[in-house]
Amino acid sequence: MAAKDILREQLLALIDGHGAHLPFDAAVADFPDDAINRLPPNVSYTPWHLLEHIRIAQRDILDYIRNREYLAPTWPEEYWPEHDATATPEQFALTIEGFRSDRAALHELVADPATDLLSTIPNTPEHTILREVRLVGDHNAYHIGEFAILRQVMGTWPPGREE
Repeated sequence: MAAKDILREQLLALIDGHGAHLPFDAAVADFPDDAINRLPPNVSYTPWHLLEHIRIAQRDILDYIRNREYLAPTWPEEYWPEHDATATPEQFALTIEGFRSDRAALHELVADPATDLLSTIPNTPEHTILREVRLVGDHNAYHIGEFAILRQVMGTWPPGREE
C-alpha cells in the first residue's frame, strides 16, 4: 500500500473516531433529556454547550477547507453558545446530527483520491487539508473525552454500561 493511501486511511480513522479515544456516537448515546442543560459540578457550561462547541468548531474547519471566501468567526464568542442558552431535546438532536453530517463531509473529502492532502489550501498560510483534519480530529477527541467525563460526573451514563 502506498504511503499516501496509508495516510488517507489513518486520517479517516481519526475523523471517524477509531483509535485510542471514545467515538462520538458512543459518547452521546442515550443521553438523558433532563441533563442537556444541566451544569455539571464546577463547570460553567452544559453538555449541550460542549457538543455545540464541537459542532461549531468542526463546521468552521470544514468551511475553512472548502470556502475560499472564508471569514473566521470571532473567538471565543462565535465558537460557543451564549452562556445562558439552553436547548430543547430536538435542538440537542440537531446538534448531534449537524456534527455527524459535517463529519461525513470531512470523511468524503479525505476519502476522495482526488483530494491532495498535502497541497496548500489557497489563500492560507501554508495550511494543508492534512493539517486541518488533524486539528479537527484532535479537537474532537479532546472534547469528546471531556464530554464522557462530564457524563461520569453527572451520572448520565445508561445503567449497566461497561466502563
